[in-house]
Amino acid sequence: MSEGTMQRRVQRDDDQRPQRAGRAKRRGRALVGVTAVPVMLIAAGCSSDSGSGDDAKQSSESAASASASPSPTVRAAVYDTLPEPCGMLAKKTLEDLVPKGTKGREGTSDDTATRANCSWSSLDNNGVKGSQFRWLNVSLLRFDSDVTRGAGDERAKEYYDKQVQDAQAVADAENTEAEPVSGTGDEATLVRYDLKKKEGSFKQQTVVTRIENVVITLDYNGAGLAGDKTPDADDLAKAATKAAKEAVGAVTETKGAADGDAAADGASSSAPSSASPSAEKG
Repeated sequence: MSEGTMQRRVQRDDDQRPQRAGRAKRRGRALVGVTAVPVMLIAAGCSSDSGSGDDAKQSSESAASASASPSPTVRAAVYDTLPEPCGMLAKKTLEDLVPKGTKGREGTSDDTATRANCSWSSLDNNGVKGSQFRWLNVSLLRFDSDVTRGAGDERAKEYYDKQVQDAQAVADAENTEAEPVSGTGDEATLVRYDLKKKEGSFKQQTVVTRIENVVITLDYNGAGLAGDKTPDADDLAKAATKAAKEAVGAVTETKGAADGDAAADGASSSAPSSASPSAEKG
């Protein structure tokens, strides 16, 4: 091979070396790119799995929290019934308050275990010497406990306050006074006032009492008619508060009766059968 020929081959090799190097470099970048694709897919897959796990964990924790949360509750009402309204005051008490009208008249109610009342009226007619009039009314209202509306005693307290306010806001009332009454239920208030009518001057006494979830409103008034003397307001107030305490006692007795019935039912259900299984088989 001549020297000229050798120089041309060397030159071609030198010319082709950069091209081969470029192709090798591009193949390397292509391989690197191909290698990166699975890595990215693996990373994306890990990220997706991690998010799903967090969501599942949060959902599980929320469900556990919801199941662990207690249902709303409210304390039970103490009284679940009312006494018979016309039989809650003793005969002697009625003779003192309404001497000529001891037979009561029960009001209408679609649920006597929740709402009840009885009224008595008395007219002691002395002809030309005048007459003494007395009127007595006892109303009872019982409140049940309710999750949305509250405990029975709290609802009764709201009604009690309203009854006291209403008694002090009677139209045309004069000399209105209000004072607490001790030893009568959980709380009691006496509201007294004068009310003039065409028949005469009436002395009104209203005793509002709350015992747990029951409110008792006792209205008692008296008047001297046809020229007879007006009764003493203090005497009427004393008689009204005495009757209110008696009404509270009648309410508390319903709880004792209910407890006694529950105890009797429990004893009856736990009593052994009179005949044993073996005796029945025999």
